[in-house]
Amino acid sequence: MSFLTEEKLTIVGAAGMIGSNMAQTAAMMNLTPNICLYDPFAVGLEGVAEEIRHCGFEGLNLTFTSDMKEALTGAKYIVSSGGAPRKDGMTREDLLKGNAEIAAQLGKDIKAYCPDVKHVVIIFNPADITGLVTLIHSGLKPSQVTTLAALDSTRLQSELAKHFGVKQSQVTGARTYGGHGEAMAVFASTAKVDGTPLSELIGTDKLTNEQWEDLKQRVTKGGANIIKLRGRSSFQSPAYVSIEMIRAAMGGEAFRWPAGCFVNIPSMENIMMGMETTINKDGVSYSKEINGTAEEKAALQTSYNHLVKMRDEVIGMGVIPAVEDWKTVNPNL
Repeated sequence: MSFLTEEKLTIVGAAGMIGSNMAQTAAMMNLTPNICLYDPFAVGLEGVAEEIRHCGFEGLNLTFTSDMKEALTGAKYIVSSGGAPRKDGMTREDLLKGNAEIAAQLGKDIKAYCPDVKHVVIIFNPADITGLVTLIHSGLKPSQVTTLAALDSTRLQSELAKHFGVKQSQVTGARTYGGHGEAMAVFASTAKVDGTPLSELIGTDKLTNEQWEDLKQRVTKGGANIIKLRGRSSFQSPAYVSIEMIRAAMGGEAFRWPAGCFVNIPSMENIMMGMETTINKDGVSYSKEINGTAEEKAALQTSYNHLVKMRDEVIGMGVIPAVEDWKTVNPNL
């Protein structure tokens, strides 16, 4: 059996629906034989481990533990869904305080137990903020931490494909940037539907302006819609896409979507948010040139401002220090 790497991958929050799906996806992709599952819910965690064993994956060295030190020691890759899930009627922002504190502890644990980790993917909400908090407390370089922003772009692709009656793969360049939440910036100028620029279709009988506005609403509220339909927060898509991200960081297949990363450019400073990115063995890098219409760029600035407000709330809670003091916790910032 051939694996992408032999290095240890730790999945945090593995007893949950996202975490257990991440474990199975990583095993199915043959990323590494050495997968460690962590969750404080020991009974549920053992149940996940048993299920994975019952799949009969060839060559898999699956371990599980409710001891964070054991889980992280020797880990070279980490994917964490280890926060509270969103419930019906809640926004991602409603989870802010509790999950920011969880992220802070995770960052401290990474610094203590696996400071030589290569890449960390954070997906628990609000992911832009929890990723930022983890980065600050972990002491890692900005290139080593990414967050799940891709679902907004995949949801845009899905909605466009449904509207036009084409395969999802026939919708290319579907992109959203900024915050992973309802304040995200949905870009039309990058997308094509079966080769035709989306901007040429909006405002026609094929996609009226009103239909486009409704479609964007369905994209920004895609996660809330899953909760209404399934009675629980989305788990299959975040699990799959996050493992695609860590695969790219291991040197595997290129990641196709925008990722959340630490951004520090004029007018958008000291924040984690979705950008056009490349993820590989060297980590994540992002395009500092933002192509789009003036309206799209304004929407991205609005999304950034929303994230700054949440970031400053977390600073006010004492979970992270003031921006000017970040270097005292993490010299790489």
